[in-house]
Amino acid sequence: MTASPPRFAGFGLGLRKPHYADFLNGEVAVDFLEIISENYMVEGGRPLFVLDTLAERFPIAMHGVSMSIGSAKGLDRDYLRRLKRLADRVKPLFLSDHLCWTNADGRASHDLLPLPYTEEAMEIVCANIAVAQDMLERPMLFENPSSYVAFPDADYTEWAFLAEMCARTGCHLLLDVNNIYVSATNHGLDAQAYLEGIPAARVRQMHLAGHTQGPILIDTHDHAVCADVWRLYARACERFGPVATMIERDDDIPPLSDLLAELQIARDIAAGIKGLAA
Repeated sequence: MTASPPRFAGFGLGLRKPHYADFLNGEVAVDFLEIISENYMVEGGRPLFVLDTLAERFPIAMHGVSMSIGSAKGLDRDYLRRLKRLADRVKPLFLSDHLCWTNADGRASHDLLPLPYTEEAMEIVCANIAVAQDMLERPMLFENPSSYVAFPDADYTEWAFLAEMCARTGCHLLLDVNNIYVSATNHGLDAQAYLEGIPAARVRQMHLAGHTQGPILIDTHDHAVCADVWRLYARACERFGPVATMIERDDDIPPLSDLLAELQIARDIAAGIKGLAA
């Protein structure tokens, strides 16, 4: 494994097809772009052309959805080799995935399934992270999941699990502020205690997104960031300082100008916290 990922305090957006032309044809006020890694793990085609072109102008964060770091049977080595080829091509600012499992018996669930926060799961996750970081020859970031079920007999809270995982493996964190809010609301947890339990030195990136209201909150990435998540983001900025921040939108994607306006809110919140600290 190589050195720690860089500290980078810019503000970015997810690169999505409806906005390809905006980024290719004009100047867009973002500091970095984040891609869904699997969408570009191909041999050619327009998405890869767009990525190659934009990687000359913007730092790129690679964010995966199917590593399945919690898989008891270990990781797919072919997947890791293909991911490394893309990372070698892009030279990403960050390389991340989720604390979850997605595959069973060679079948993809196409969902980010939860893990029990037990010592047994910890040993599996840490062994898999070691394999991933060694094969990718890069340190990784892992994102806290949104949660809709809780397992009995847990040995750790989610935040304690993340902290111990980082301590054992040297990995870093992509802290999803919306996911903290969703999980805390669904399970009656203290979101501030969650933030306080996260090792600040390990946080390299933060996500902001919208969710869907209902009997429980669902992390759907199809709404604007809500006021409560903005307030939690302000607390996260106080706790972690300047950290790369981006807004995710994966459905009901609005015009780019709408997302840039949301991103400006994040800039203003972070700047206000910095000003208070000064």
